[in-house]
Amino acid sequence: MNKVTLTGIIAMIILAGATYLAIGMTKGGLGGDIVNTLAVAGALALAAITIFVVVKYVRQMQTDKATGELAEENWDGIGEYKNELPIGWAVLFMGVTVWAIWYFIAGYPVNAYSQIGEYNEEVAAHDAKFNAQFANMDDATKTEMGESIFLVNCAPCHGINADGIDGKAADLNRRVSAKTVKYVVEHGSNNHLLGTEMPMPDRNGLFNANTNALITDAEIDTVANYVANGMKGDGAEIFAGTCAACHGPDGKGQPYVAPDIAGFTPELVVNVLNNGKKGAIGHMPAFNNLTDVQKDALGHYITSLSE
Repeated sequence: MNKVTLTGIIAMIILAGATYLAIGMTKGGLGGDIVNTLAVAGALALAAITIFVVVKYVRQMQTDKATGELAEENWDGIGEYKNELPIGWAVLFMGVTVWAIWYFIAGYPVNAYSQIGEYNEEVAAHDAKFNAQFANMDDATKTEMGESIFLVNCAPCHGINADGIDGKAADLNRRVSAKTVKYVVEHGSNNHLLGTEMPMPDRNGLFNANTNALITDAEIDTVANYVANGMKGDGAEIFAGTCAACHGPDGKGQPYVAPDIAGFTPELVVNVLNNGKKGAIGHMPAFNNLTDVQKDALGHYITSLSE
């Protein structure tokens, strides 16, 4: 790869990183908001176009052969053409240089006013007002609000009835499916379901205390169906010997140890919304556009679906 092209790519990466850091450090940051995303995308597009044009003409200067009258002076056989500098180019160059100096020093100094910053501050102020207004809702009101939030933010993937639309997303009418349990047992999990960094090991770290051996494929299938069936049917002994130490004998989890796998809780849903979730179906992104009150309300609504 040509050095000029490589330099352009490196410059683009640096500009992209600097833009992300600059916006991320402002109040509100990107925050998953479409306005901020479009603004940053536009800035990166302008930077990419500028770098492309610069690389193109530098490469052209490397390969093009100039023509014209040579000056009498030369240095080791290298001469200079007598071409006049275009007046328009010179004026434009000087104008852009002066404007750039003014812009960086006075027109738009670092950490000064920006539309993105103003927008983020207004959104943060509105969110704070919203949280204060609805901070003391009862559970019934939270569930009612959560349903509206679900229909707008969650139904496109999980379906209006929260059934997962034929497996394209998790069925929220029950805590977990057998497929999900099997995937977690085989691959482990670190989805911050407790809101903290408490990873679950994969199958190579799961021993069945009853057999004093690593859990087998047959045991995984059995316990997956047991958990998915609401802690009913075959698999109680396997669960007691392998899973209960962390998740508790009834599967309701233990604080700072393991999450509730018997049913949803508002806290568990909030943690998923804050951190996203990766599992057997795919990756669910975090929902940073929702306020704390909205997340709590959504947690109460989803919890109510499986009660």
